[in-house]
Amino acid sequence: MVAIIKTGHFLHNIFNYNENKVKQEVALCIGEGNYPIDADKMSLTMKLNRLLKQTALNDKVKRNSVHISLNFDPSENHSKEKLMDIANTYMNKIGFGNQPYLVYEHYDSGHPHLHIVSIKIRADGSRIDMQNIGRNQSETARKQIEDSFGLVKAQGHKNNEVTKLRPIVSAKIKYGQSESKRAINNVLEEVLSTYKYSSLAQLNAILQQYRVFADRGSENSRLFKTKGLVYRILDEKGNPIGVPIKASLFYNKPTLKFLEEKFVANTTVKISDRNKIKNAIDKALLRTKISMTELITVLEKEGINTVFRENAEGLLYGITYVDHATKCVFNGSTLGKEYSAKAIQQRCLSSEKAEPMQISNVEKTDQTISQTTNPISAKIPFNGATENSKTVASNTNTGQLLEQLTQFEQNPNYIPNQLKGKRKKKKRKGQSDNQ
Repeated sequence: MVAIIKTGHFLHNIFNYNENKVKQEVALCIGEGNYPIDADKMSLTMKLNRLLKQTALNDKVKRNSVHISLNFDPSENHSKEKLMDIANTYMNKIGFGNQPYLVYEHYDSGHPHLHIVSIKIRADGSRIDMQNIGRNQSETARKQIEDSFGLVKAQGHKNNEVTKLRPIVSAKIKYGQSESKRAINNVLEEVLSTYKYSSLAQLNAILQQYRVFADRGSENSRLFKTKGLVYRILDEKGNPIGVPIKASLFYNKPTLKFLEEKFVANTTVKISDRNKIKNAIDKALLRTKISMTELITVLEKEGINTVFRENAEGLLYGITYVDHATKCVFNGSTLGKEYSAKAIQQRCLSSEKAEPMQISNVEKTDQTISQTTNPISAKIPFNGATENSKTVASNTNTGQLLEQLTQFEQNPNYIPNQLKGKRKKKKRKGQSDNQ
């Protein structure tokens, strides 16, 4: 089992998200906690008002809503009674046993999972401290529940299908708005809250790994001028398909205004996160020969994706690194000059026949949608130099370096101070010997 806890400012949005899933017949409210009436006997108003009245007891708490998802292995198939027992046990163990909450079973993913809607305000108006609750209480509860209920364990599971976010398979999407919206929303739920991005370009570098694109339109479009934003699904070649969906239609409202606030909050990144990517690149380039394509492959094994940016002439001018382990995104120039597109290009060798290199994740500035999924041909200019000329230059530089390192740099007349005789102190004019 995998447990994910999120807090939010808008209780209505979380509640409506789950109830809309029920209306779409892809979810069901299977139970409740600390309500006077069973869930199946309550109206929507009764369900929501119970939560709203208790949050009103402390208006100083801004992030007052709690949205929890309990995810199970695809091979598991539990009854509603067992799922409610798991949900109740989990809420008790993390300190929410006395809180009002609603439990929804969702059927819109490849694995069984529950959503739990609750609040942070107690009945006496005090706030529940959720600092490190995921790492401490939730992690302990997860392990105990896995043992007690005989669940597939998340930790050490060979193929953890639950936590791995996959790209949207466009061939399986029926391009009505509801199907597209559901597919995009699954990606946005994971990416927007967990990754650290500080610009729309950086966000798209992440989203494009899952075939989603946040589009502002061209600068002359009405969408751009009104600061609007739509989300699109991309096919395997990075082209937009299906119906674009307005950001305001998603339950967490990932509008441009919302994202700009996230950009500011994400500007502070740990130095260790930067160094992880830099060290991975430096380690890869320690090899005697490595091409740009090989560098991409090596970094992917470290959980780092590279997104290249090209201008209209097909010349490489930018590079972005997406680290899926630390959930951080960096432009090459931000890491340092030696990690920029130009520097990486120079640090890598051209292919043996000096043919155009095959590079995946290329973003072209003359297109609205960036191409980032399948490898596509991209010419990387090396100022007309072939590998042979590069090798000659490399050998020449190596020879010069060895000569500099082995040459005798000291003056032949040099004598260490310790071997010199004592110098006679020169007497200044007008100074007596008895002074």
